[in-house]
Amino acid sequence: MTSHTITLNDLTYHVQIDGDGPPLVLLHGFTGSSASWSAHVESFARRYRVIRPDLPGHGRTPAPSDARCTMALVARDIADLIAQQADAPATLLGYSMGGRLALYVALHHPQHIAALILESASPGLVTEAERAARRASDDALAQHLLDDGLRAFVDAWERVPLFASHARLPAEVQAAQRTARLSNDAQGLAHSLRGMGTGSQPSLWDALPTCALPVLLISGADDAKYTAIATRMADAMPNAQHVVIADSGHTAHLEQPNAFRAAVEAFGG
Repeated sequence: MTSHTITLNDLTYHVQIDGDGPPLVLLHGFTGSSASWSAHVESFARRYRVIRPDLPGHGRTPAPSDARCTMALVARDIADLIAQQADAPATLLGYSMGGRLALYVALHHPQHIAALILESASPGLVTEAERAARRASDDALAQHLLDDGLRAFVDAWERVPLFASHARLPAEVQAAQRTARLSNDAQGLAHSLRGMGTGSQPSLWDALPTCALPVLLISGADDAKYTAIATRMADAMPNAQHVVIADSGHTAHLEQPNAFRAAVEAFGG
């Protein structure tokens, strides 16, 4: 494993790079980091050059402000990262927040992307009223982070119904997940929530039919909301397939790592 600091548009990113081969860029979710993919790196690195950035406000990449964490600016950073670190267009894999970002990159910087894998991801909220309500909710969460501190926020975040299936995880995996979340910075996460939250990004639903890339959509069978979203996305995208992973909720890569990895590697040929 090789750790790098790479400056992209005046922001210094922490990036892990492993292996040799076609580029595979992994984008983690909210409260995660490049370490979120650790269980998969050894396998993926046998076939790919695996590039894992800490997204702004996470891990060791700072978030100077809400404004520097917008989807448009971070997508530009990821496109530039691929241009700098890969000698060919990359397969881009994103989970949740990272999936929304990956989709934005693919739609706005398609010249850098060979294929797209989205796990538990969404094209955003359709109406401005929905986005405004979500922005207010994310702003309240960000303020909770700043007022009550990271530990109290993580305590509440772990009780979100979206992560109910984590109760099935081995105790050591749950503990490692909690430790990883607590390794982040409250201010950085608050900037990320306000800058890259679902309410702050434009809806990408109408652009889905224009995405000609090969697309793999992954959802957990126990995550009804995101399985329904992935089904709608697959219907709208001309070259998409949808894999539903059994006995898994929102975090298939964590809950069913072997099945998740098999789906990714089968898609990659």
